[in-house]
Amino acid sequence: MGRLGWLGLGVVALCTACGASRSSVKGPRVAQEAQAAKATLAAEDHASSTRRYVDEDLGFEIVRPTAEWQLDETEEQNSPEGMAIPVVLKHRTSGAQVVLQVAPAVATPTQFAERLNQGLREQPGFVASDPEPLPLSDSAVGFNFQVGEDVYGRVAVTEGSPGRVFMMLATWPAESSSEDVTRSVEALFGAVRPIPERG
Repeated sequence: MGRLGWLGLGVVALCTACGASRSSVKGPRVAQEAQAAKATLAAEDHASSTRRYVDEDLGFEIVRPTAEWQLDETEEQNSPEGMAIPVVLKHRTSGAQVVLQVAPAVATPTQFAERLNQGLREQPGFVASDPEPLPLSDSAVGFNFQVGEDVYGRVAVTEGSPGRVFMMLATWPAESSSEDVTRSVEALFGAVRPIPERG
């Protein structure tokens, strides 16, 4: 894939990350302490199952680390090149957003990250750190970036299910930048996992 193709992937994902949003719904509270404790345990069990999203066709699952992350499916399921942006996640309090892109493994995660990094650096207003290994997996590589003075971001690229690469692109408003936001984004990156192909 040419340099423009890699750049196109990043720009599409970045635009999706900057533009996605949804409303949130909060559950009711239980008044009494004993009932509240039971309700909390039940809610946690229920929340962990409702926070799990599986896409068998693209070979991934996401178990959102907290209910603060709202998951939305997109219409961009498959391009002619076999690339898809199946979901966008938004953190309700910080405004951080994460776009997951699934692409054919036409290059290694390191090559993918390097080309994307180079392409983004050539765009006006983009400043990016050098790609570096990430602790998500043995193959994971990522970098930080900034768009002007308003948007911070992070990219993580890792091997997906066989024949696929996962790219996660996070953005958040500069005024929300904090270690808590960075930790939350990293937790979500770690919550995206390949699933075995169906036999």
